[in-house]
Amino acid sequence: MKKKKQKVNVLYYVVVGAMALLFFNFHTVSFLKGIFYSFTDWKGYGDWNYVGLRNYLHMFEDVDTKNAYLFTFQFTVITTVLVNMISLILACALNAKIKFKNTIKAFYFLPYMLGNVIVGFIFNYIFANLIPTLGKACGIQILSTNILGTNHAMWGIIVVTVWTACAFNTLIYIAGLQAIDIDVYEAADLDGASGWKRFRYITFPLLAPSFTINMVLTAKGFLMVYDQIMAMTEGGPGTTTTSIAVLIYKKGFGGGQFAYQSANAVTLFVIVVAISIFQLRILEKREEQIR
Repeated sequence: MKKKKQKVNVLYYVVVGAMALLFFNFHTVSFLKGIFYSFTDWKGYGDWNYVGLRNYLHMFEDVDTKNAYLFTFQFTVITTVLVNMISLILACALNAKIKFKNTIKAFYFLPYMLGNVIVGFIFNYIFANLIPTLGKACGIQILSTNILGTNHAMWGIIVVTVWTACAFNTLIYIAGLQAIDIDVYEAADLDGASGWKRFRYITFPLLAPSFTINMVLTAKGFLMVYDQIMAMTEGGPGTTTTSIAVLIYKKGFGGGQFAYQSANAVTLFVIVVAISIFQLRILEKREEQIR
C-alpha cells in the first residue's frame, strides 16, 4: 500500500512567507538601497547627486578609514587565533574527566547568556574603577591606570571579546570531540600514541569540520565588531579602537557621510565574503586531505 503524503499545514506557509517578506523588506531592500546610495553624495537628508565611484576611490585617501581597517584586521587576527586556541583547550578539558567541570562550564558560558553589550559595560566599570584601585593598593603600576584610556585599549577589548566568544566555539568543539569514535583512541593506545601525539595525529585532524566552522564564524564576526567597542570605548581614546563598523555608524549617521560610509559598508561586505570563501576553500581542502 502506498503511504499517503502528509499535507503541510497552511499556517507553516503563512509564517514562513511572512518571515521571508519581513527579511526581504528590512534586510535585502535596505542593503540594495545602501549600494545605490554609495554611488551618490547623499548626506542622509536633503537632495543628492550621482557621483559614480568617487566614494570608493576616496577610501584609499582617507586616513580614518585606513586606520579603521588596520585596527579591524589586527583585532580579527589576534582574537580569532586566541578564541579558537582557548576554546579547543577548554573543550578537550571538559571532554576529559576533570574536577570542577561544572564550575568551568559556568565561567565560560556566563557571558554568552548576558550578551556583548552588558558584558562590555560591566568590564568598562571594572577597568575604570576596580582594577586601578586594586593596582594602586598592591603597588602595581601597570594595573593602576585604566587600560581603556591608553593606547593599549585594544588589548582590554580583546580580553573581554575572547571571554564572551569562547562559549559558542567551545560547544562546537565539544560536539566534534563527542562525535569521534572511541575505538580510534583505543587503537592509538595500543600503538603507544598518547598525549601530544594523540592530539596532533588523531584529535585535531578529526576535528577539522568543527575547526572550519569556528574559524569562519569567528573571523566573520570579528571583522564586523561593534558592540564591545561601543560599550567600552566608543572607538577611543581618539580613534585607536575605531573599527570599520564603528566608523560607519559614527560618521555615517552623525557625521553627514551617509553615502561615503555606505560605500565603506559595501566594501566591508565584499571583504567579509571574500575572506569567508577563502577560508572555506583552504580549510575544506584540508578536510579532504584528512579523509
